[in-house]
Amino acid sequence: MNPGAGLVGGIELGGTKCICTLGTGPGDVRMQISLPTGSDPRATLKRIEDVLRNGIALHGPLEALGIASFGPLDLDTRSSSFGSISRTPKPGWSHTPLAAFFERAFDVPTGIDTDVNGAALAEGRWGAAQDLSDFAYITVGTGVGVGLIVNGELVHGFGHPELGHIPVARAPGDTFPGTCPFHGACVEGLASGGAIAAQAGMPAEQVPPDHPVWESATTALSQLLHTVVLATAPRRILIGGGVIHERPEVIARLRHGFEQSTQGYLDLPALVGDLDRYIVAPGLAAAAGPMGALALALAARTAAPHE
Repeated sequence: MNPGAGLVGGIELGGTKCICTLGTGPGDVRMQISLPTGSDPRATLKRIEDVLRNGIALHGPLEALGIASFGPLDLDTRSSSFGSISRTPKPGWSHTPLAAFFERAFDVPTGIDTDVNGAALAEGRWGAAQDLSDFAYITVGTGVGVGLIVNGELVHGFGHPELGHIPVARAPGDTFPGTCPFHGACVEGLASGGAIAAQAGMPAEQVPPDHPVWESATTALSQLLHTVVLATAPRRILIGGGVIHERPEVIARLRHGFEQSTQGYLDLPALVGDLDRYIVAPGLAAAAGPMGALALALAARTAAPHE
């Protein structure tokens, strides 16, 4: 068998680190290397290119490439800046042309979407949403993002959903101003890894479960769940990202907070069953992000015109 046959590449570009993957799916990962994202976009993109080229030399040529990136992204195919990062809270990265850079570098069909949308596609293809045409994927990490699948398709309008930036009511007595440079105390500004660390004075993964910062974070995230359910009626909600991966007990708190937030408005047992099976961790666990980039590559390969 040709070792390169069917090989695709994935770039999960996060706010803190980026993961470069070569393979075809969770059961066939031939290379996976993590790099710091850094503050210099040009240097970071060149390092990613070099890692992928080294991998291709070892494992064979690529048929397609997927980029699952932090956002916001310009995903309007009519736009001159399609595939670029738009105005982002991450210093130095606004208006970085991701898709154009990697299309020039590798000359293969290239798919790009947000990291959370990529993870949603991966969960639908290989993970905890394989049987569903309507579901939501929420990531809580450097930022807070939401990927929405409705009728089997990602939700896109003029761009992509940015539900991590909705304003929310604070927990009683909470005066933390929030860390979002655009909105202050939006969901991301109160519940992202950076927001939790800023409030607790330590990295989010080190914050003990009984620390009061979790009340602030889960209050914000519970309202996000409420909004998602009322907006698109997903049949399951998957919650992942670095914060949740390190603190899985937060999901139980979110089920309780969501139930309190909805205040019996919906007959949840009749609509979705037990909350323990409705609000869950991703089936792919921490691999959802890197596999999301591969899922975007596979989609780009399928959509590419064939000679």
